[in-house]
Parts: sequence; C-alpha cells; structure tokens
Amino acid sequence: MKLERLISMIYMLLNNEILSASALAEKYNVSQRTIYRDIDAICAAGIPVVSYQGVNGGYGIMEQYKMDKSLLGSYDVGSLITILHSMSTVFDDERALDTIHRLQTIQSGPNRQSLTMDIGNRQIFNEPLRLVRSAISERCVIRFDYVNLKNEKTSRKLEPIRLMYKNSVWYVYGFCRTRQDYREFRISRMVDLVTTAETFQPHAEKEQECKERSYEGREERQRTDVVLHCSAASLARAMDHFYDADKCFNEDGSLTLTLKVYKPVESEWLVAILLSFGEGLEIVEPLELREAFKAKLEKMLKRY
Repeated sequence: MKLERLISMIYMLLNNEILSASALAEKYNVSQRTIYRDIDAICAAGIPVVSYQGVNGGYGIMEQYKMDKSLLGSYDVGSLITILHSMSTVFDDERALDTIHRLQTIQSGPNRQSLTMDIGNRQIFNEPLRLVRSAISERCVIRFDYVNLKNEKTSRKLEPIRLMYKNSVWYVYGFCRTRQDYREFRISRMVDLVTTAETFQPHAEKEQECKERSYEGREERQRTDVVLHCSAASLARAMDHFYDADKCFNEDGSLTLTLKVYKPVESEWLVAILLSFGEGLEIVEPLELREAFKAKLEKMLKRY
C-alpha cells in the first residue's frame, strides 16, 4: 500500500545519507516517476527532504530533523536489532527488516555487536513456521496430522493463536476443533500442514480460562530426584543435556548430576538421552529407573 511504502521510505531516508531514485524504485518495485511523487508527498507532510544533484546524487533528510539518538541506549538498540534480525531470518519478514532500519537511525557510536542469535538454523522448520504465522495473522484454520507422545497419529484442525519458542522448541498454541479445547502442538511433530479457506473469530473468554490452565500457569508438579554419574569423557555432552541439574565434580574427573524429573520411569525422552551416552553415564537413583533402564537394554540386546 502507498501509505506503508511512504512510511518505509521515510525510515530508509533517515537511515541513509543519500538514496537515489533508482535505488528506491528497485527497493519498492515501482517506477522512478512514482518515487518522485512519493518524495513530493513526504515533503508536503512537513518532512524536509533534500535533493542532491550529480553522479552520486539522490535524496536525503536534513540532519537536524533526524530522530534523537538518546531515545534508546545503544545497548537497547543493539539487542533489539539482533533479536529482530534473527526473527526476520526465520520468517523472511520484511516488516522486521524495516523496523531494524528504523532502529539503526538511532543507533549511536560504532556498531560493535555484543550479542548474536540464530533461532532459524534448521531451515526445514522455517516454511511451516511462516505458514503458521501467516495463518495467525489472517485468522485462518490450519489442518495437519499430529504424532503425540504416545506415538498416535491423528488428524487435527486448529485455530492458531500464537507461536511459542520454549527450550529450543517451536510450538503453536490454539483452539483445537478436533478436541474442542485449547492445545499446544510441537511444530516438529506436525505432518502435511496446510492452511484452509476457513476463518475464525477468537474465543476471548475461553482463551483466558485456558491460559490459566496452560503450561506456564500450572502448579509445580511432584518431581523425583534422578542422580546420574557421568564419566570424565562425557562431561561436555552431559552439561549440554542437563544444564539445569545440580552438579558435583568428583576428584577422578567424573561428574555427579542431580535433576528433578516428573515420573522419570515413564519419561521416554530421558531414556533416549541416557541411551545416547552408552557407557558414559550411569543411573544411580532412583532404583525403579535403574531397573527400567536395565530391562530396556536387555530387550534391545535380544533384538541384536
């Protein structure tokens, strides 16, 4: 839309000393004549655009008019730019890039990057994330097959409300028409994801009720202490996987880890991680988990 283009052009001019009409035309996929008209409209709105002649000529905004750089501290601006840049990589979001340009107009001093983020390094997830985010914006129902923790595959229709990034995992939260209740779904377990032509209106009251019952709002469940003994050869991997555990380094270079797990004997995710360590990790407590793990190993040995 013209208004969005004009606003974006203003921030582009604020962020650059001089921009040529041809560069602006290429940026917004319009003719140079349209750019000339847009510049006239910006000037009519009271923003002092200056025209520079010559080979390297173009348009710029008077220095005195530019935004006060004390509006945000350099630390705040740099952190916001880093976060937005990472998000724009995931979602291919032009609006996020435009916001970055705006923030750069008030960034003072040299651009010394003290923070980097990369939450879009798994490109296979980017396309479904973009599809879900678009469905959220347009309030479109999405349809997909889903594999739950019991390894059951079911077809679902969801009114998506928001995307969530928790513990390095992407989720979509919304109203599941199949279950007639609010649910969270891991993006990695969704198959054949499509956007339908159906639209929806938010269920404000029920959504609020569900938020109170959601993961963040639940009371802390009863958890059991799991004690693991890690060999010196597996320290780095153990600390990566169990970074929130209590750690006690032993004199022989090994490590004792204590972590709290809800129903550890039933936690297949824990068993899968422990198996990946081979001889590098031993379950010390609880005895029930140790016995269950031993039974799992015996069952695997029979297969081989």
